[in-house]
Amino acid sequence: MSHPHTLIIEPGLAEKHYWSDLWRYRELFLVLARRDVSVRYKQTVIGLAWALIQPLATMLVFTVIFGKFAKLETDGAVPYALLVYAGLLPWQLFSTSLTGASGSLIGNANLISKVYFPRLIVPTAAVVVSFVDFLISFSILVGLMVWYHFLPNWHILTLPFFVVMAFLASLGPGLWITSLNVKYRDFRYVIPFIVQFGLYVSPVGFSSSLVPEQWRLMYSLNPVVGVIDGFRWAILGGESHLNMSGFTLSWGVIVFFLWLGIRQFRRMEKSFADLI
Repeated sequence: MSHPHTLIIEPGLAEKHYWSDLWRYRELFLVLARRDVSVRYKQTVIGLAWALIQPLATMLVFTVIFGKFAKLETDGAVPYALLVYAGLLPWQLFSTSLTGASGSLIGNANLISKVYFPRLIVPTAAVVVSFVDFLISFSILVGLMVWYHFLPNWHILTLPFFVVMAFLASLGPGLWITSLNVKYRDFRYVIPFIVQFGLYVSPVGFSSSLVPEQWRLMYSLNPVVGVIDGFRWAILGGESHLNMSGFTLSWGVIVFFLWLGIRQFRRMEKSFADLI
């Protein structure tokens, strides 16, 4: 015998249960995530190989320019190509997550304008695509370690922690930009600039240890610095050192932007359906 359900309509009810609704709509999150992954590789000639070609080509360019010509120093006995790729992995994870989250609301305009659900599900589901790319690209790192006979130590067990850190670093700015992008469509031009500029001001092609000590804290205001340093510490082990003061500052910046992004997103969320 089925029990009757009581429908309660009261002002502010959706607001009151917003965070619990995120869990209730978890199946929608999975559906959107699977769809985004499928769409990314649908009707592509070489499919998943794009996730290998892009970081591999970037690593080769950085290795030739900074390693062969500029002859930048590396961390300890770490091969330069391995140093670059250990920094490129978190950067790719951050940049693709930021790009996916920032354009997610506009990309799901039909869904948002018709059905109620916590809109926060849309940008968080969009970053799943970047995680799939990350897992594929990680195979190149394994190949480089085998090629250079480089074995990680116990630090590699902390890598999932830094993966979460990379997601949080991208989610805060992504939520802020995607909410503003609904009202001001020219914000979509900001993302390519951030990604292009951020690649060169982040320690992807060089070690953070090359930054003068008096500038290290200011440099760590870039939250990606802490993410990349953490990845290298986890992957390269004792050959790469983690500056704890700069790392802590990067975490503080990440938490601030995450709070700012969620606050801006929630403040504008009620108007998404009308503006989109």
